[in-house]
Amino acid sequence: MDPAPSDRRTLPGVNSVTILRPDDAPGVAELVLDRAEALNAISTEHARAIAAATATLADDATVRAVVVSSASDRAFCVGADLKERNTLDDDGLRRQRPVFRAAFTGVLDLPVPTVAAVHGHALGGGLELALSCDLIVADETATLGLPEVSVGVIPGGGGTQLLTRRLGWSRAADLVFTARRMDAAEAYRLGLADRLVPPGGARDTALELAATVAAHSPVGVRSSKRAMRLGFDADLRAGLEIEDAAWRTTAFSGDRKEGVAAFNEKRRPDWPGE
Repeated sequence: MDPAPSDRRTLPGVNSVTILRPDDAPGVAELVLDRAEALNAISTEHARAIAAATATLADDATVRAVVVSSASDRAFCVGADLKERNTLDDDGLRRQRPVFRAAFTGVLDLPVPTVAAVHGHALGGGLELALSCDLIVADETATLGLPEVSVGVIPGGGGTQLLTRRLGWSRAADLVFTARRMDAAEAYRLGLADRLVPPGGARDTALELAATVAAHSPVGVRSSKRAMRLGFDADLRAGLEIEDAAWRTTAFSGDRKEGVAAFNEKRRPDWPGE
């Protein structure tokens, strides 16, 4: 699947992130990390661009699924721009911190399902961007890791929390404490990657996966994501109450009426999205 974009957008004053809307995947948006000359190393301005792009996508009711991909042939994202970091004093680092947090939480808080298309290096903040997505597609060239302790910090883009939730305590600790890198096959075996595909196939597979998601009820999918996210850290009884609230949102929606009607009429649903 290699869709031609019907809409290519760069945000005002920003050239390191591009938003694509594929012609043959209605409802899918692609957020492209487009700082290829630096292997998508996250500078302050690049972080601002990511945060701005996620805000744009979150406000667009026509977006039903998002793919996060890379314009670089060699990397998904190599993490924080350490050359820039080397120029920052303590005050500069403090000022940078909320900008970076906005980038990672912008991806994490998108209300629609998100899929990371990972190839090449996904290290530090790059892996954390992928972990901020709901699903990760990795091709066989991918190398993943959280090496932050090797440069005197910790994974600060959600890595200590998101990796632990994905892999469990001991497997996450192995990666964080040793700063080691893993290949795509190990990532898939451990459950860090949800799909493992041949070299060069991550983007196409991620777009196909997003298109499958986007074909379903927008109300149902958004409500499912919200219930799963909110309920994950709740006790079972509280989680069931969260699920019930989400069920009530969908059960009395136009999407539910259309979905049941389409099933009985043996046709594809035309989701109203409300």
